[in-house]
Formats: sequence, C-alpha cells, structure tokens
Amino acid sequence: MKLSHILAAACMLAATSTATMAAETMRCSHQLPPGHHIAKVIDRWAEEVEKQSNGDIDVQIFGASSLVGARENIVATAKGDVECAFSVNFQWGKTLPIMNVTMAPFAFSDLDIWRKWPESEAAAFLDEKLEDKGLKNVVWLFTTNTSVFTSNDKYLLKPEDFDGVKIRGLEPSFNASLEALGAAPSSMSGSKVYQALATGVIDAGLTDIAAAVSRKYYEVQDHFVVLPVISVYFHGYVNPKFYDGLSDANKAALKAAGDKAAEWAIEASTEAASKAPDQLREKGAEVHIATEEEIDALEAAMRPAFDEKFADNDDAKKLIELIGKL
Repeated sequence: MKLSHILAAACMLAATSTATMAAETMRCSHQLPPGHHIAKVIDRWAEEVEKQSNGDIDVQIFGASSLVGARENIVATAKGDVECAFSVNFQWGKTLPIMNVTMAPFAFSDLDIWRKWPESEAAAFLDEKLEDKGLKNVVWLFTTNTSVFTSNDKYLLKPEDFDGVKIRGLEPSFNASLEALGAAPSSMSGSKVYQALATGVIDAGLTDIAAAVSRKYYEVQDHFVVLPVISVYFHGYVNPKFYDGLSDANKAALKAAGDKAAEWAIEASTEAASKAPDQLREKGAEVHIATEEEIDALEAAMRPAFDEKFADNDDAKKLIELIGKL
C-alpha cells in the first residue's frame, strides 16, 4: 500500500474516533408504556435533541421502567447512575412537595397555564428548587388536566360514594383530599395499578384518562367518571455534572428540543384526552362525564384538606402566586 493511502486511512480512522468520542451518551429512563402519548412525545424529544445537537448527544430512551424503576429515577439521576430521567410531578412526594401544587383539586385545568409554563417565572422557580435537589431540569411535558375515577359496578360520583373505598393514591397532599371523602388511598406508580385492581389490593383507580386506555384499565374496571380533578405533568431532568460537561451548543440543543417538546405534549395530551372516552366505551366500559354540580360537591369536600397541607409552606405560597400571574 502506498504511503499516501496509509496516511489517508489513518486520517479517516482518527476522524471517526474523534467523532465517536465527541458523542455524549445520554441514557434516559421513564416509567411509561410505549403506547402512552407522553412516551411518544419523549421519543420525539430524543430525536429532536439529536437533531439539534447534530448528533453530538446520543439519546437512549429506556421506557416502561426497563432501566430504572419509577421510584428510583430521581435518585439514580442525581447520583449519576443514569444521565437523564422523567418523572411525574407527584413522585416528588415529601422530597419537594411544591411540585404537587398543581394537583390542587380542580384548580389548574386551564390549558393557557400550560402553554405559558416553560418560560414562566413559576417554572423558573421550580427549576431552581430542582437544582437544589441535585438535578437540572430540561423539559416540561403537560400530561393531563382530565382524569378518571375508575371502579366496578357503580360510579364514584358523590363524596359519599368514596366512603371506605380503597383507591389508588398519589402523594400526601392529594391523598389528604381523598381521605376527606372517606376513601383509603394507597400511593403507587401507574405501572402497578392494573395489578392492584386485578387482585383486589385496591377497589378503585385514579389516572389520566388517556392512561386508562393505554394501561388497559377497562380490563379490570367497568365504570369511569371523567373530571378535571388534577393537573399532571412529566418533566425531564439530567444529572448536573453531565449537563455541565456539555458544550454551550449542546446545552442550547437541549433547550430548543425542550421548548418544542413542551408544545408537542400539550397537543398530544389534548388529543388523547378527547379520544379516550369513546375508546373506553368501545371496550365496553360505562363512562360518565361529571357535571358541574358533581364537580362542585367533590371540590368542596376535597380542596380544604389539600390546602391545609401547604398552609405553612412559604415556597408553595410563592409558587401559587407565580402561577396566578399566568
């Protein structure tokens, strides 16, 4: 082989090695099943990150808790065991309770709040609080303002219908509002609810209406009450050390992809929510859209107990004030 050919081959190998070394691998864990509308948005976000970074960030998505369990995502990312993860707001529980302010019963169903959210003071305030917990937030994904109470044989419509019912819980503040109805909430991730319902561990479910379809709740429950009881969002975050090691261009790529994904999530969530009632009916479920009077009765019973959980939390009061500006 001629010397010139050898040198050319060596240069090509060096260029390939440099390109390979330049790619930042970002493993992202989440709990959602592939059919969930937000899981699809996360996949689209990953593609956009790679596009915006010109391939410098190699995003590897591990859904359905295939890499890290739902409850472990936050700690695993903070420790650097994985570079990235997604969690739903109520998984912050006692660690950062203000993440759950938007779960105040029937309080944050206005979509304009979520359209303005990514660039808002409220989101920036939560970004700071998340950094205090060792995480860099990179994307907000509105998931639902339309929920369902699921049950068998009868609807859960009136406060008295919940008395003694073992129901899926979420986190302490919202669980308090369920307890105010006389229910017995048991907190669990969405991936565990189907089995809990099937085996009688709980009597009733609570979830995003689209998730009731994607997680096939209709196979184990036959009555669904649709109502705007909570507003839920997933958010994506990365390990701060990993983030600090990115170039300015790649940090900008994450920002650009996150801004786009926030819009996609609203579109996907509203579309999924609009289709879900008929999809449930097609599966043989009984579906009731709660009336304004039924909603008012539930809110009157639930809201005081929820608000009491944040009565002495100055950060929560500030966040509510900032959300009010939206």
